[in-house]
Order: sequence, then C-alpha cells, then structure tokens
Amino acid sequence: MAKNVLLALLHTLMILIFAAWLTLWFLKPTDVWAKKWKKVENMQTIFNYNGFDFLVYTIPFMLLAIVGCFYLYLKPRRSTRRRSRRHATALSNPLIVRTPLGVLTGMDIIAMFVVLSLLVWTFYTRLSQDFKKMIPSKPVKLDVVWQYKFFKICNRIGLLTKICLALLLLPILRGLSILRLVGIQFEASVRYHIWLGTMLVFFAALHGGGTLFIWGINHKIQDQIWNWQKDGRIYLAGVIALVTALVIWISSLPVVRRRNFNVFFYTHHLYIVFIAFFLLHAGDKHFYMVLPGVLLYGLDKLLRVICSKPETQIVSVRIFPSKTIELTFPKDPGLNYTPTSIVFINIPKISKFDWHPFSISSSSIVSDQTVSVMIKCKGSWTNSLYNMVSSELESHGQTRHISIAVEGPYGPASLDFMRYDNILLVAGGIGITPMLSILQEIASTESRLRIKSPTQIQLIYVTKKSQDISLLSPISNLVVNQSSDSYRLKVKVFVTQEEKGSSSVRELLNEFSTERNILYDAKRSNYILGPVNLLWMAAFIGISSVMFLLSLCFFNHFFLTSKKKSSKMSTPSTVTDLFLLCSFMIALSCSALVAVGLRWRDSTKEQIISTHNKEEKVLRLNSANDVTSLEEHEIYYGERPIFIGKTHFLVLD
Repeated sequence: MAKNVLLALLHTLMILIFAAWLTLWFLKPTDVWAKKWKKVENMQTIFNYNGFDFLVYTIPFMLLAIVGCFYLYLKPRRSTRRRSRRHATALSNPLIVRTPLGVLTGMDIIAMFVVLSLLVWTFYTRLSQDFKKMIPSKPVKLDVVWQYKFFKICNRIGLLTKICLALLLLPILRGLSILRLVGIQFEASVRYHIWLGTMLVFFAALHGGGTLFIWGINHKIQDQIWNWQKDGRIYLAGVIALVTALVIWISSLPVVRRRNFNVFFYTHHLYIVFIAFFLLHAGDKHFYMVLPGVLLYGLDKLLRVICSKPETQIVSVRIFPSKTIELTFPKDPGLNYTPTSIVFINIPKISKFDWHPFSISSSSIVSDQTVSVMIKCKGSWTNSLYNMVSSELESHGQTRHISIAVEGPYGPASLDFMRYDNILLVAGGIGITPMLSILQEIASTESRLRIKSPTQIQLIYVTKKSQDISLLSPISNLVVNQSSDSYRLKVKVFVTQEEKGSSSVRELLNEFSTERNILYDAKRSNYILGPVNLLWMAAFIGISSVMFLLSLCFFNHFFLTSKKKSSKMSTPSTVTDLFLLCSFMIALSCSALVAVGLRWRDSTKEQIISTHNKEEKVLRLNSANDVTSLEEHEIYYGERPIFIGKTHFLVLD
C-alpha cells in the first residue's frame, strides 16, 4: 500500500515538473518573462547570470529525470491485474495507419501537437515584437524595410533550431531514456530523433541561407563571416555548425545509410562539432535550455561505454539450418530483463568499432546465468561471424574463446502483456526472436511464480522457407507439451515461397530439430552486468548537475569577475562559452569516476559458467497427447495471413 502511494506521489510530481518545464518554454519568448528575468540576471551573487540560467532552464528537466529513475525503479515489473487499459497503454495503440510518417499513435499525435504549438508560438511572439519595434539591425544597417523584415524572419527561425536541438537527443537515450516513463522504448523513439533532426536542418538552412542572402545583396558577407567576434554572435561558428548539420543529414538519408552504414555511423559523430559550434554561435544564454538533452546524452553515452566493459566470452553457439546462429553468453544472476529487450553486441575479432543490436530470445526466469540472441547471417558483419563459428565447427579441434562485448539489455520496465487473457503474436523471419522470449516468460511465470498468465495465445509465424521453422526449437516443448489446465498455444505457420508441401508442423519440427552446437570452454569468465541500476542513474544525474553548477560558480568567481555582462548583451563571449564546455566536461568526468569505481567493484566477481544449459534436444513425439497437440497447429504454403477480425487481441510485433 505504501509503495503504491509513493508511486502515485512520484507520478504526480513528474507531471508537475514537466508542466512547469513546458510552461517555461512558452513563457520565455514573451516580454513579461524577459523583463522579470533581466532583474534576476542582474543580481550580484556567486551564481552570476549563467548560474541562474542553469538553475531555471536546466535543473527542472534534470530533476524530472531523477524522479523518473526512482519511479521506474519502484514500478512493479509484472502487472497481472485484469482491468481496462491504462491511458498510456491506450495512447500507444495506432490511430492513423497510412501517413507519410508511418503509423501514428495517440502519443505521437499529442507530442507533434505540443512541439508544433511551441514552434509556432515562439516564432510568432518573437517576430511580432520585432515588427513592433521596426528598428534596423545595427550590424547590417539595413535601410530597406523588406530587407529588415526578411532578416528578422530568418533570425527568429534560428530560435526554432534551438527548440529542435533541445529535444533532438532525448529520443535516443538508452539507459537514461525519459520516454520510458510514457511507455515508449528506445527502438520505437528513434523516429522522433529523425523527425526532429530533419526539422532542425530545415530551420537551420532557412536561418543561415536567408541571413547570407541579405548580407550578400548588401555586400556584407566578408565583413560578417570572416571576423571572429569578441562579443556577440560568432557568425563563422554558425556557418561551420550549418555545414556540419547538412553533412550529418545527407549521410543519414536512406539511400546512403542502407548502402554504406559505416558512412552514416561515423559521420554522425560530427554531432560533437555541431553542438560545440552551435554554442559558440548562439551563446550560452541560448544554450541552457538545450543543455538538459546534451548533458543527459553525454552521461548516457559515457555510462554505456563503461558498462560494456569488461569483455566476456561466448558460452555456446547453435547453428540452425537457415543460416541463423544463436549466441549464448554469461550474465550476472541478479540481472533481470524483460521480453522484447535488446542488446548491442561487439565482437573485437571482427571489428572493434561495430556495434549491432539484437533481440534477446531467452528469458531471465528460465536461465539466470546466460543470455541468448539469434542472428540471421545476411550482411557482411553477420556473415563474418557465421564463417568464424562454422570454420571452428569444421576444424574438429579445440575451439578457441570468442570474446564479446555486450551493452544492455534495454527493454520495457514492466510486462503489460501479462494483464491480458488473449494474445496474438505476429512475427516474420528472424523477427520470431522476441516472441520466443515472450512465450518462455509466460510459461515460466505461471509454472514457477504461480501467477495467472494469458490463457489463449496464438502465434502467427510468416517465413519464406520451411526450414526457418527450426527457429521455433527453443519453444518446441511449449508447442508440443500443452496441458489442458494451463494456457493454450496455437501456432499458424505461413511459408510464402513454397507453393506445395505436405509436411505438417510436427514433421517439420522433427526434420529440422537437429542443430549443430559448439560449446566453448568458458567456465570462468566475466559476465555482463547490464546497465547501471536506476538508483545509481539518478545519483549520476544529480552528481553531474551539482558539479556543473559548482564549476560555473568557480569560474564566475575566479575568472569572470571582471567580465560580468549586463543583461543587455544578447550573447556572451567565447571565453564564457569555453568555461561552459569546461564545466560540462568536469561534470561528466566526476560521474565517470564514480561509475568506473562501481563497475570495477562489480567486475571483480568471477562466475563459474555452466555450459550444459544448451543441450541438443531431438524432438520425439510418441504420446497421443503430443500428436493431438500438434495437430491443432496449422501450416499454409504459398499464402499470407489475413488479420481481419483479430483486433481484439494484443498485437506484439
């Protein structure tokens, strides 16, 4: 009871903090806020104007992240109450299917409405204030009214770039993902990053291109661009930031990303250059509202690098007939993950820099010492892995150790699908892997924890070739041995590229049930520890925020005392911007030191790995009950599934 009350209080607190943070964004462009805030910035304190900016513009969102970590930590992992869907769950269901942006949920529409409203409000408020004054801009000295208005329009479009940048990095947070609070996982939120990035580049191009156009017709480009201003906006830095953003965006286009992923991946690291020159161009007063996303992303990236160390070793490899392999590696027995979770894997022997995401096919309830992932070998990296394990299998010699670095797992905070009586699972090809984890979780939860689970489950599996049915072998015992008093699983297989076939599901499971296995001598190995505990994440956010503020106060007191600025100046000097970057690095370094110490303490433990958990099992059907169970399953050749009338089921795809 007390825990539920605490969760309700934390939930209410998060709503209030978010409402205050959002209100601040809408108040900032107004004259009322500008006049009130000037008085605060002019107060002579140890914080100076930049300390106050950090406290008001940055701290609220950092506080929201801290409270969110506590909330997710206390939130029950398993929700089994049979009740109506919660609002967050209902908002995650598709509302509009056919749009240029893809399938849109209720949450997508609400988020788009809020962001677009903020963009329109900021642009309209700022521009209306400028047009009321109608004073030509001093640096350009424009005498033509239309040029002044056009210049101001382009100038205020730059503010829209700031809004997009403030939100840009939040959807791609992994361990510190804020969107998990509304039930949106990392892999689903990436498209928000794409939308925001596209808008950012669009607004930046209009801002920069329009400004250069006005300067060009007044012959002011050389005077404005090639001077590194001591105070005010640094226009050369803005040009560098714009060019960098365009390079990142062009390399992110599907035609480039799909043909050469490495170009996309490595070019994306230019975001460091873009953010640094954006700060130098806009000044720190425009950066403190952008800082929460940048600071959280920097902290998240740092923790991901630390938590992916040390490397562990693969325990076993299973090779399926469909050129699919299953990797099993050790994990901390205390590390629990939810179905549909993903891990990022790096194998240094193939590439030290390539990280690839894979869905987990195992369950932490079934095996508390290992994690398994299935990999369809089609690309260059996966084919290299397949050739590596195949050559070792054919050598018939002593197999070597295969070192592997693992980041994650990342997944939903709770198992909402356990609340339903009927579940429809739809998978195609290698997409069966998260469904395997879900089915194992449901069966183990009922048998071990004695918790009521869904009673009717239908799995629709679409595959090109019948040999892909071998991927169902991890749940073959669930498919075959079903008791009448437990949940009932019905499997429908659609083999799309084989027109005729007489084999049943039972016969195909028998035919493809024998896989080739490799057991590695990894009895003593480091195990993956997973992401940092949510309570420690909250602590790291707090440490970073406090150290950033203390660093600002230190630089204000000892270095910027003689260079205090009045509130009339629109942008700070380069020196102040560099001190802000130094404060940023100090804040992350302090959190990194604590994280390294924490990870070193945990990694000193050594685990004895049991390698017999992946024994080869040949499916034998002798009992009448088994045959009857399999006869209920269906297989269709040369057909595709039709989903009419299935909308009352929960669909997990």
